[in-house]
Amino acid sequence: MTEETQGKTTVSPEVLTSITRLAALEVPGVSRLAPVPGGVNRLFRRGIGDGVRIEAKDNTVNADLYLVLKDNVNIREVGRNIQQNVARAVQEMVGMEVGEVNIHIEDIDFEGDEA
Repeated sequence: MTEETQGKTTVSPEVLTSITRLAALEVPGVSRLAPVPGGVNRLFRRGIGDGVRIEAKDNTVNADLYLVLKDNVNIREVGRNIQQNVARAVQEMVGMEVGEVNIHIEDIDFEGDEA
């Protein structure tokens, strides 16, 4: 017996931003998110300053992440791990395709580097 349902499910951009943020932060080597730089912030009122910019169109998600990494990590490897983890999380949690996950390394947190 099959059961038909009517209606639709919508996913808020804030949900996509939260999923992306949490998936990035759980990757070893990521210290924290950096503010989204530039004048783009005025165009994207959502997610200002949280290190994630999301664009969803035609069931495809594109993400830009602005990050601060820990010192003594392989930046290329951490970036690749972030891309894979974010893509997996979005696909598994909301079933949307992931087009691009662009990683922007804004700074490195050096331990013991206090002024």
